[in-house]
Amino acid sequence: MKIYTRTGDKGSTQIYADKALRVDKDDLVVQSYGDMDELNSHIGLLAAHVPATHNSLLHDIQRSLFQAGFAISASSTLTPNDVEKLESAIDSLTSQMPPNTSFVLPGGSKAAAQAHVCRAVCRRAERSVISLSKHYDVPEVVHAYLNRLSDFLFTFARFLNIEAGVDEVPV
Repeated sequence: MKIYTRTGDKGSTQIYADKALRVDKDDLVVQSYGDMDELNSHIGLLAAHVPATHNSLLHDIQRSLFQAGFAISASSTLTPNDVEKLESAIDSLTSQMPPNTSFVLPGGSKAAAQAHVCRAVCRRAERSVISLSKHYDVPEVVHAYLNRLSDFLFTFARFLNIEAGVDEVPV
């Protein structure tokens, strides 16, 4: 199977909703897919920078992001349980850290800095999906998942700095 098809050379691509459709590559659906794909790639880079003990959770998040993309175009297995898993991870990490008492500058250790990049890209993906939902049916679980994921990534960045012994820089 070849990686190239030449069918997108004129600026359109095929998506799968109720049926296969061709849309322009700047369609809101394609933009949302792209933002989530970029986020997924950044999370892959984050996984390369953290201790292996965190990789299972990050790989689960990457799989859920693929499901979020499927949910936009057709159906998916993304469920409220996926949102609850993020909430549990946030609660677990938070219980191991001192309270957050101020805004902090994104950065710190290499892994924490990458987690902050992931958080910012996640917020953009969330905005994209919200714009998309004004024109297409987007399951509410996708909104909730992206919103909670950005919360997790912020918390994870703080945790990674603590784990690395790097002080956060307050605003």
